[in-house]
Amino acid sequence: MSRIIVVTSGKGGVGKTTVTANLGMTIARLGHQVALVDADFGLRNLDLLLGLENRVVYTAAEVIIGECRLEQALVKDKRQPGLMLLPATQNRRAEAINPQQMKQLIGELSKMCDYVLIDSPAGIEMGFKNAIAGATEALIVTTPEIAAVRDADRVVGLLEAQSVKRIHLIVNRLRPKMVRENDMMSVEDVQEILAVPLIGVIPEDENVIVSTNRGEPLALADNLSLAGVAFQNVGRRLQGESVEFLDLDNNNENFFSRIGKVLRTKIF
Repeated sequence: MSRIIVVTSGKGGVGKTTVTANLGMTIARLGHQVALVDADFGLRNLDLLLGLENRVVYTAAEVIIGECRLEQALVKDKRQPGLMLLPATQNRRAEAINPQQMKQLIGELSKMCDYVLIDSPAGIEMGFKNAIAGATEALIVTTPEIAAVRDADRVVGLLEAQSVKRIHLIVNRLRPKMVRENDMMSVEDVQEILAVPLIGVIPEDENVIVSTNRGEPLALADNLSLAGVAFQNVGRRLQGESVEFLDLDNNNENFFSRIGKVLRTKIF
């Protein structure tokens, strides 16, 4: 059976779409069939990060209302066989889409792929409900900021209420120097609050901005940056591999050691 994973957070601006694009590319490069679903109806951005915006003809909305077949709406990535995108609609048709329709659509898509990654919109309203409707797993993305962590905590509760029990945490845009100076929450702090197993830590990296503007996910690069390696490692952990976490603080005591064996054991 395919794995259907929603990438969510509650708060906007924490990097959900960047995580979705890079994980999708990573998993596809590992030999899997992957579908990325942009569930942020009204504010479509996943196509931009993938560099596929000029190839979008139909969207999820047209599939749901029967104006086209699912296969017609899927945009295949020519750079990476096995990766395809189901774009979000940007018009008022989005208002008519409900969770049951999304669940049925995701169910059809899952028959074609090994992984379905759903990019959830910010907030916890209808867009969020649509995004999680067909999901059986979730990746919670948060930055090490109290507002983002609080919103993530609320989302964890909502996911559990919807019987999404397999939930993992990605801490994004970590700055080790700020952590050392007590100006930023540590990974351990975030994990303690959310009580969700950690699957990835992505460092702050200016290459993310460059890749976003170019429509080329970091995971595509031949010479991976630190963030690119971190995304690659998350993809491998999703498949059950035991992968060491990166030492992001070579000149000082590795703060990951405070988390101990939890970070170095197999997650599944």
